[in-house]
Amino acid sequence: MSSTTQYDIPPPNKELDNIESAKRKAAFRAVQDHFRSEYRFVGIGSGSTIVYGVEAIKHHLTINPPPQGHLNWFVPTGWNSRKVIEQAGLVPIAFDSLPGDAMLEVCFDGADEVDAQLNCIKGGGACLFQEKLVATRSKRFICIADYRKQQDRLLTKWPSIPIEVAPIGHVSVLRELELLGSKNPQLREHTLAKTGPVQTDQSFYIIDAPFPKLLTSGDVESGQDGSGKDGKWEVSVLADRIKRITGVLEVGLFYGMDGDEAQAAGMKGGQKPVAAYFGMEDGGVSVQNSPGRQ
Repeated sequence: MSSTTQYDIPPPNKELDNIESAKRKAAFRAVQDHFRSEYRFVGIGSGSTIVYGVEAIKHHLTINPPPQGHLNWFVPTGWNSRKVIEQAGLVPIAFDSLPGDAMLEVCFDGADEVDAQLNCIKGGGACLFQEKLVATRSKRFICIADYRKQQDRLLTKWPSIPIEVAPIGHVSVLRELELLGSKNPQLREHTLAKTGPVQTDQSFYIIDAPFPKLLTSGDVESGQDGSGKDGKWEVSVLADRIKRITGVLEVGLFYGMDGDEAQAAGMKGGQKPVAAYFGMEDGGVSVQNSPGRQ
């Protein structure tokens, strides 16, 4: 279920087109609903949308200063998000510098596509492994996007699943993906050919694997076969199968439990967001909550 509301935010520093304005409005609404000045550790994702999330957090802290002596730490999901944090005058902390028992109160990140059950495709910006690390260390993952990313099923408009792989194994992984039904999976390369494959912060490669539109668990419950037969895969089944390929570090499908569900089950964080905020063409913000938060 989604709700659409108008939300007043401070004017931007420069003129924005409709899509960028939609991202910014979604970011400010998400931060208003889910960020608190007393939070100690907060995750910050990658991509153009999160620039506005950091702007919104900075604005929040300006008008709602943290308690005296309190320090907010922001955990980036990659080099780029660390720079965004620093440029805003906020304090970054590396994921592997977190105290062992510390959980992030919340993380804000974008997505390439989000389905009706809040499963996500992520990794278009080549940070999927660190994004998943941060999401699963957070009590709640909040997704921020624009209206183009909201679809009933994954791979509706976004063309492929990003997969982070060991360089030495990428040819074998490509072959295994073809056997799973991916049509022409490709090693992601820089636009300037002589610079070679895109490398992640882990010095791994990214493969972009097209598949037919993915089924949800609801589709399977209604009788559809999501086991891969006839090329039809349910999100979690395909993700688990790809993850088992030798050479794969992580797959850019965020699925399974969200943070609230994981903690209720005695675990830590989950991969799925508990809510997704979509900036809409009409200037409003559509909020899609997980079923347990309706």
